[in-house]
Amino acid sequence: MSEYIFGKNTVTAYLKSGQKPKNVYLFNKGSYPEIVAIAKEKNINIQFVDKFRLDKMVKGVHQGAVIEIQDYRYADIETIVKNAKHKLIVVCDQLEDPHNLGAILRSSDAAGVDGVVIGKHRSVSLTATVAKVSTGAINTVPVAQVTNLVQTVQYLKQQGYWVVAAENAVDAVSYDQFNVDMPIALVVGSEGKGISRLMKKECDILTTIPMFGTVNSLNVSVATGILLFEIVRRRNLLK
Repeated sequence: MSEYIFGKNTVTAYLKSGQKPKNVYLFNKGSYPEIVAIAKEKNINIQFVDKFRLDKMVKGVHQGAVIEIQDYRYADIETIVKNAKHKLIVVCDQLEDPHNLGAILRSSDAAGVDGVVIGKHRSVSLTATVAKVSTGAINTVPVAQVTNLVQTVQYLKQQGYWVVAAENAVDAVSYDQFNVDMPIALVVGSEGKGISRLMKKECDILTTIPMFGTVNSLNVSVATGILLFEIVRRRNLLK
């Protein structure tokens, strides 16, 4: 089954990642010298088509550039752990919005996250929208899709990871207070319900970001970015 990735930057990032799509579709009245050059170098088929055909392929602003791929590739959690350089993994508990997942992948790439874990059920999967929002990070950050998130977190704990959950709770510590000098699996919850009860039981540390305005929570992708870079900042201070 074919999937589509669209947008100039996203298409360019995919081609630069070394992966080879089935086809590249470009607007026949546009100019895409970098995409054309990479595609020709890698002997990838290019089709110059009209805007109507591109509009039928994808929903969203394609900027005249669309590539067709053979499904999105998922990684194994065991491989992510084995190849981990920074000992930092993000676990998305019942995340449903593809825009949030795309933004989390983008922040994860910037923060050097080793991998992102999502659920197979009641959760967003890798889609063209996720790819677009991630601006190429979907190709650089390994994503594991697992059947049971709780069991996966238990596995990570067995591998030496401490599970830190973003949660507004009475017993939660401030986001700049918990120990970062250890392997960390950062758990972030769904947009509406937060972290599930079963997942919360597996967490070693609950952390919260102080709020000084009228709202009582941040968008999950924004909160993830803040937490990741606070971990990176304090780890760098320890070096």
